[in-house]
Amino acid sequence: MTNRNGAPAAEGELTGFTVAVTAARRAEEFTTLLARRGARVRSAAAIAMVPLHDDVTLRRVTEELIAQPPEVLIATTGIGFRGWIEAADGWGLAEDLLSALGGARVISRGPKPTGALRAAGLREEWSPASESSVEVLEWLTAGDDLAGRRVAVQLHGATDEWDPNPGFLSGLTGLGADVVGVPVYRWKSPDDLEALDGLIVDIATGGVDAVTFTSAPAVASILNRADELGLSASLRQALLDRAVVYCVGPVTAGPLEAIGVASVAPDRMRLGALARLVADDLPQRRPELEVAGHRLGVRAAAAVVDGVEREVSATGLALLKALAARPGQVRSREELLTLLPAGGDDAHAVEVAIGRLRSALGVRELIGTVVKRGYRLAV
Repeated sequence: MTNRNGAPAAEGELTGFTVAVTAARRAEEFTTLLARRGARVRSAAAIAMVPLHDDVTLRRVTEELIAQPPEVLIATTGIGFRGWIEAADGWGLAEDLLSALGGARVISRGPKPTGALRAAGLREEWSPASESSVEVLEWLTAGDDLAGRRVAVQLHGATDEWDPNPGFLSGLTGLGADVVGVPVYRWKSPDDLEALDGLIVDIATGGVDAVTFTSAPAVASILNRADELGLSASLRQALLDRAVVYCVGPVTAGPLEAIGVASVAPDRMRLGALARLVADDLPQRRPELEVAGHRLGVRAAAAVVDGVEREVSATGLALLKALAARPGQVRSREELLTLLPAGGDDAHAVEVAIGRLRSALGVRELIGTVVKRGYRLAV
């Protein structure tokens, strides 16, 4: 099999599939991973990061921790902890901050924050295999008494709409800890709302086969923006019925679970693992049809015949989707006529549109004519 560029197909071929990417950070890298597997990628950042050096809240909290050092430090993300130290360095406070953190017990949520901690000269006491804040809280609950102890928690990606670790800070407070949240990077609406709006419309109208999310704030941002556009119901329905939803991990999936939308996640919370999951899983969920001795893939925005992507008009694709919805069953000319832009009662218009579709597919026998009745896929 080859992709639309004529290159050999990779395992888990995504030729013809349209995948929506909502990532703000490393979006280009993720897009490349999917495109290499043949996917059409629609990308628009759902969020934008507040620059750390401009974050007055982060600086204020940093100065408070230098003045009154914590007894426990919990690092949750590698990029967040490194960003914190870099911002402090820009303010001329890095040495004082690391000195203040040096006397604390250090808990790391996973391998990436562990690497950032060690690069800063700090050594973690413990890290959960699950990379889960829930397990961190359970471990601290079962361990030493935190009552009255000052606990600094490097936060990651909280927004007004979504807390990525619901119950974590309140759980620590419930143990009696004096909790200081460190908002190392915070999110705001993206600068290019037009691109985001276009992506939301594409998803809501069935224009994509899959949607990928790499952060809970991105999910919350899209749901909030869809509500502002009056598209909440249609977006949710599309995520339930038409587009397969992929999340990098369980925290990212949280806002979707809250509205009853299921998602698929890789075993490891990494971009590469997410791209491989999409490539392996999506073709199985949207399998090709065996039609007239050929393989036919009917995608959200394309058709694939024997592994080759075919350029099909929007009208032709609408007709093909209608035929593929009931493979082998006859769809009357009257039914198909309603899918044509002009509508009306001209049965000849259906014949012309089907003829153009057959030509675009390159294999005319895929669509059979049933005399005086209509058309069907020749399965």
